[in-house]
Amino acid sequence: MATDGKPSFGKKNKKTHIICRRCGRVAMHKTRKICAACGFGATAKLRKYSWQTKRKVVSKARK
Repeated sequence: MATDGKPSFGKKNKKTHIICRRCGRVAMHKTRKICAACGFGATAKLRKYSWQTKRKVVSKARK
């Protein structure tokens, strides 16, 4: 029996994330108590990765 199709999507009406008290975004997981945006609850350091920001373009000047 296929029970993971269209009828199952009607049950997805609960909030999984609430407002984080450190960053203020709706990214704090209710059951895991960890913010997906800033990492609050897991670590004291702010969650950040190198791929989040664009790197500076280094101009290749002719010699």
